[in-house]
Amino acid sequence: MGLGVLVKVAESGLVYPLLGRPHDPLLGELEDKGAEEAGYDISYPIYLGAQYDASTTNFTYMIPSRNEDTEYLEIVLSFLSPITPTSTFRQAIPASYLTVHMKGGLDADLYVDINGRWVTGHENVITWDLSYASLDGDEKLLKTWNVRRETEQLFTESAPGGNAQAEWGTLHFSAMEDSMTSDMRHEAGESSYLRSRFARNATLQNAIDSEFRAVQDREPVFAFSKTFDFGQGYANLKHRSSHSVQFTIAHTQDPVVQFASARGLTFMRPLWKSYFENVPELLVFHFLDFANVNALASNYSSQLAIDAYESGADDYVDIVALSARQVMGSTSFSGTPENPILFMKEISSNGNFQTIDVIFPAFPFFLYTNPRWLAYLLEPLIEHILSGQYPNDYAMHDLGYSFPNATGHPDGNDEYMPVEECGNILIMGLALANSLVYMPNETAMSIWSTLGNDAPFDAKSNNVFPLSMSSQGGIDYLDNRWGGHTQGLAQAQKWIERSYRLWKQWTGYLIEFSLVPENQLSTDDFAGWLAKQTNLALKGIIGINAMAGLADIIGADADAAFYKNISTTYIAKWEEYGMSRNGEYATLSYDWHGSWTTLYNLFADSLLCFHMPSEKRKTDTLVSSSGKGGQAPLKPSPPTKSNVFVPHHIYKKQSDWYHNVRQRYGLPLDSRNLQTKSDWEFFAVAVASSSVRSEILQSVALWVNETVTDRPLTDLYQTEGDGDYPGARFFARPVVGGHFAFLALGRACGGKAMDGLSFLDEE
Repeated sequence: MGLGVLVKVAESGLVYPLLGRPHDPLLGELEDKGAEEAGYDISYPIYLGAQYDASTTNFTYMIPSRNEDTEYLEIVLSFLSPITPTSTFRQAIPASYLTVHMKGGLDADLYVDINGRWVTGHENVITWDLSYASLDGDEKLLKTWNVRRETEQLFTESAPGGNAQAEWGTLHFSAMEDSMTSDMRHEAGESSYLRSRFARNATLQNAIDSEFRAVQDREPVFAFSKTFDFGQGYANLKHRSSHSVQFTIAHTQDPVVQFASARGLTFMRPLWKSYFENVPELLVFHFLDFANVNALASNYSSQLAIDAYESGADDYVDIVALSARQVMGSTSFSGTPENPILFMKEISSNGNFQTIDVIFPAFPFFLYTNPRWLAYLLEPLIEHILSGQYPNDYAMHDLGYSFPNATGHPDGNDEYMPVEECGNILIMGLALANSLVYMPNETAMSIWSTLGNDAPFDAKSNNVFPLSMSSQGGIDYLDNRWGGHTQGLAQAQKWIERSYRLWKQWTGYLIEFSLVPENQLSTDDFAGWLAKQTNLALKGIIGINAMAGLADIIGADADAAFYKNISTTYIAKWEEYGMSRNGEYATLSYDWHGSWTTLYNLFADSLLCFHMPSEKRKTDTLVSSSGKGGQAPLKPSPPTKSNVFVPHHIYKKQSDWYHNVRQRYGLPLDSRNLQTKSDWEFFAVAVASSSVRSEILQSVALWVNETVTDRPLTDLYQTEGDGDYPGARFFARPVVGGHFAFLALGRACGGKAMDGLSFLDEE
């Protein structure tokens, strides 16, 4: 795994492997020589289990003492990859922490190493050095292993297809050295030699192997060791000593991607580069910032656990905590404080760059956590298309075939999902605008949006969402408030107006082609092409209604009425086309009788508050279409008595149907087979009855515990059998942000969206 941890206990002389497989060469030596000649022996700790939240994973071990009068040694390896919604500045730092805690009465020595697999996926030659930076005057230094390819390949990954790693950038592995103790020792060299020497002598030599070579050529590793001296063993548990040591691991790239921006193909710098002169300055800040970032991350994790429990159960707390870091792990912050950008890689399914239908399933996470990050995700797409570099009149699928190359599709030959992507971006656009518009006495889309000082707003600036920060509670670099008050409305209006022609263009496409979609792909492209997809048509129609909402925000009343009337007409026809002959459930395709589908796009109707009765409905006369061809607008139907968009009985029928077709591990995607997508399961049952939501959640939790899939959390799996992959092996994808659907919906519509679904629990 590229990271190995060993502990040697002085009392027994035994070496204990804790993480990775650093003991493999030791086992070979023991087999050849025996313990006496080798000078050590290996034993294994008692593994006490793992605990995790949204930012932290802790592995706990126990090493017993041979002396009845000495307490056991407890060791915790604590990994912190912080999610800090109140500090975009910190979120943009590509670095994590490893803290090793030891508690007990046994003196022990710690060994940690990393290898070159962090910087290349091939057998390339790597180089390395050890650098020092001051932490606290002359007494404390940060010493850092810096590892990189000898010949870096800019904007290249080790293989196509989305499962590869970057072939450029530098790994930084850091620890603190105190000149008063000098017990943080280091060494670079062949893995088998370093580990064997540590196993015998419990130390490293402060030496650096200078023979640069390939990652598997006498595998070079870069190690630190530290002594934990507890003194005499304590028989009384209450008096056991505890010590800890902190390491940091960072991977820096400059530039991070290339992007076909409005000014042309641009090498994009990391956002952190706007705040730090150089990498050592970044690493020092990050190392010393642990207390602050840990507090911010803990605040997020704690609130997430509270909210998840209230909207689901203990199982839901575990699922969203497991999902959060996976979402952010696919992203890279870039741009400048005046114009921040967040780039996203579509992982494992392919290597596409800034895929709209990957951002869409992930966007409940961003709405709940920090909506400004959603704005930063949409920004490069809008900038690129506004600049005229994409020729089609529908929204593009992605910014480039292969991350990190956002070179666009000037030929217009990106993956063909026109209704899908137009609907996605319009729905996200209105959701983002809504997140800006709230008053002090209203529930904001994100708890963390409301924190901080008023953000400066310049109506004349071309930069809509600059990153402004202030100090709060003794912590610097915290985001100012996102939207709110009258300023939030002004920001939303400015953002919509800047790209209003695009929103209208995409909506125009949906007016022509969404009611009866032609043969095309939906986001579930692994299922193949299909015409007249009921769920896809619903997304497009909700997208048209979203455009009415966008127009309403900027006061374009005529446009709002036009799009509202079309969408209202379409939704009535959609029900006629898309429901089964007995009217009990939605079909997969309009004319595929006997089929059924999970209607996960219904989630957007509630998220955008269309499911809640309004005091008035704009019913201006429907005007004619642009005359380009395609579907002509239909004569509007009269408004329903409930004055909602998608009729409530559709919700109830789908909720009942989900109960009927539920399998051991969840809700299948449709009638074609028993595979499912976990993101869409959460979208679908977020707008189902409480009992159905609970039972599907239990099924997904059971799958998480029992699945035989052995990679980072997948979103595509079989709902029966052993819960394995259905063929395609999706894993580590950011779409698990869709697991936050319950949470996003819980805060939508000023916190009243769930009240608007209370009819689902009525008899």
